[in-house]
Amino acid sequence: MQHRIVVLGAGYTGAIAAGRLAKRLRREDVAITLVNAEPDFVERVRMHQLAVGQELRPRSLAEMFADTGVEVRLAEVTGVDVDRRTVAVTDPDHPGEDRELEYDTLVYALGSAWDHQGVPGTVEYAHEIAGRPGALRLRERLAGLDAGESVVVVGGGLTGLEAATEIAEARPDLDVSLAARGGLGDWLSPKGRRHLRKVFGTLGITAYENAAVTEVAADHVATADGAAIPAAVTLWTAGFAVHPIARATTLNVTDTGRIVVDGTMRSVSHPDVYAIGDAAMAAGPGGKPLRMSCASGTPTAWQAADSIAARLTGGKLPNAPLRYFNQCISLGRREGLIQYVTADDRAVRAALTGRFAAVYKELVCKAAAWGVANPTLGVPARRRAVTRAEVRPAAV
Repeated sequence: MQHRIVVLGAGYTGAIAAGRLAKRLRREDVAITLVNAEPDFVERVRMHQLAVGQELRPRSLAEMFADTGVEVRLAEVTGVDVDRRTVAVTDPDHPGEDRELEYDTLVYALGSAWDHQGVPGTVEYAHEIAGRPGALRLRERLAGLDAGESVVVVGGGLTGLEAATEIAEARPDLDVSLAARGGLGDWLSPKGRRHLRKVFGTLGITAYENAAVTEVAADHVATADGAAIPAAVTLWTAGFAVHPIARATTLNVTDTGRIVVDGTMRSVSHPDVYAIGDAAMAAGPGGKPLRMSCASGTPTAWQAADSIAARLTGGKLPNAPLRYFNQCISLGRREGLIQYVTADDRAVRAALTGRFAAVYKELVCKAAAWGVANPTLGVPARRRAVTRAEVRPAAV
């Protein structure tokens, strides 16, 4: 009887984990199902590019996983019962009707969406680019703006910086500003901050620093100090929130709904469940939680897939490097910033800037997508026999 592995979500981490498991385990021993609501793999790190009108190459999951042994199931996950080991899904052929998938091992990679943080007016008036639907809605809205109209990006993190500069470069006729809770790029090295300010100046972006946004309205955003910043369009990038499904289960989760895992990405409460990417509360160097990012997610996918394979085949547990090397920031298509960091993500003095940094970031994005289609990074993999699978009776 085959060991049933179900992977939820085909973003960077879920797709890598499914493909890597297929490379590690014999097809006759396992049935690997990858569940995703969209038929294509979405390069989430490029959503700011999609929002300004750039075309992204479609990447069909069916084509990506053809002849790999991974079954792609186009469906939306509506619930998980970790005690019965079942997943409830709704697929396009049966809208409104839940169907169940049984599993022996579950890989939870449903990722995250935007976090409106309960700020009044955000849901009603703000746009988001945490996924393709939101990016396409913003794209349509930006295309309808007249010259001189204002766009406010809320959030001074990596996503906010990339979005503000991309919009300003693509639409120099618009009045683009960014509202940051702290100082502009205040976590960067001095060299990184200087370059960021230089690019903002060149692109004509106004930076509102130490400006916590307390309300979003149809034509402006309000800040804690009582200021009102005009905004024909508001883009909210102030953080991410995980999918709520895990919180509704008996899994051990944090206050924010992230699944608590050990060093192998295995749930500390349910050993047949693994969580990766944004959905996991995983510890990096010094016990510091990994931040939500592609840089964090990819090694957690490697770690989980190889740990599952090792446990099923009696092999040695792996030790993927769950650490950081740099923060790669695109500042439009012609400028970039590569901030080198310590293993636990603190900026060091060294930073790469300018055109070469933009090329570097583009290569990183291409490599990330290539890594999804090549989950063992081109290294030949030997498929091993399952020797320790624990196959349970059918769900009741």
